[in-house]
Amino acid sequence: MPSVGAQTVFFIAAGLVMLGNYYVYDAVGPVAEMLHSQLHFSDTQIGTLNAIYSLPNIFLVMVGGLLVDRFSARVMVLVTTVICLLGAILTALGTLFPVMAAGRLLFGIGAETLVVAVLVALYEWFSPGRHFALQMSLNLSLARMGSYLADRSTSFAKGLYDQGWQPPMWLAVGFAALSLGAALVYFYADRREAAGGTLAAPPPRERFEWAHLWRFPAAYWMLVATCVAFFSVIFPFRSTFAIKYLQEAQGLSNDQAGTLNSHVFLMAAFTTPLFGLLLDRMGRNAMLLAVGASFLPLSFLVLGTVPGGAGISTDLLGLSFSLLPAVLWPTVPKYVAPEQLGTAYGLMTALQNAGLFVANVAAGRINDVSGASAVNPAGYTPMLWFFGVLSLAAFLFTVALWINDQRRPAPAPA
Repeated sequence: MPSVGAQTVFFIAAGLVMLGNYYVYDAVGPVAEMLHSQLHFSDTQIGTLNAIYSLPNIFLVMVGGLLVDRFSARVMVLVTTVICLLGAILTALGTLFPVMAAGRLLFGIGAETLVVAVLVALYEWFSPGRHFALQMSLNLSLARMGSYLADRSTSFAKGLYDQGWQPPMWLAVGFAALSLGAALVYFYADRREAAGGTLAAPPPRERFEWAHLWRFPAAYWMLVATCVAFFSVIFPFRSTFAIKYLQEAQGLSNDQAGTLNSHVFLMAAFTTPLFGLLLDRMGRNAMLLAVGASFLPLSFLVLGTVPGGAGISTDLLGLSFSLLPAVLWPTVPKYVAPEQLGTAYGLMTALQNAGLFVANVAAGRINDVSGASAVNPAGYTPMLWFFGVLSLAAFLFTVALWINDQRRPAPAPA
């Protein structure tokens, strides 16, 4: 196995790769209001900038693992970080909407396969028995820190925001370059360790087989439904429209809105590994999923009905975002046989991206039709209802899973 020093270098490099990647993804939210006021983008167009990220991954994530298996994790991490950097640059150049949208599309083509490649790399460096679960949780926490920094950039890079929408997008390019630099460090470290034979054996090549879909139990599809509904709220709201909403409907400055929104990701960065450890000790997957999902509709209820409740709503959403993902992904093997896990995870992620695409565009369209703006804050109410109903659906799916488990405990996958 690699030395502790080599593993430390790898962990830092892999963490910075993910941190930079998530910063770029979340860079649209802090400039959403400026895109509207300075470039006259509609909310539908602003929503499309994140929706179009998800569009290619409805299909590409199904083959992302195969590309990693074929060309190695280190090669695909390097290639996809280059693609992400090019996408970030094109986005920053995008004074015209089609150019910016093309940049976000290019970034999306690289980003999700990059995540798959990093997961495989983690397996190779910290295989089961080498603190793999802990390393995965910590890597996810560093990804959340990228989202946190994107929201906090309205404070620490206020001078850039004072100059308009474009300088903050060039800051995102800088984070994409950081991701590429870290990928290069990982590439050379991994090549050296592979030549020395110290890495764990890579996972067997997986194939997507449509026949596997008919073997999945109802509990798996409840998990899929939970995943799609939950993430169709979290990312389209908090990563696309939340800061604009907090500015125009709650009267916060861009700095205040970005800081408040960042608390969701900051909480997730520090508490996600703790909830993963809790799952390891307690089990009770469906119950913990239901608890995590319950905070989501409560957050929108508070946001829409309690004057000055944006802070409480943010805390509730942060709890949900910390707990539910920490339980969701490790729960899949409870219902799916090991030889079908690649298909199960690929399908779930593909449908998740489909949900993200639809929800981003739908929320933007709802705002446009309702005339949501600083002069018409009430126009945001239909959007809150949209996300509130999706949140309630995610919670009800977890309750259905819990009831299903009580009636028929899940058998161990064959």
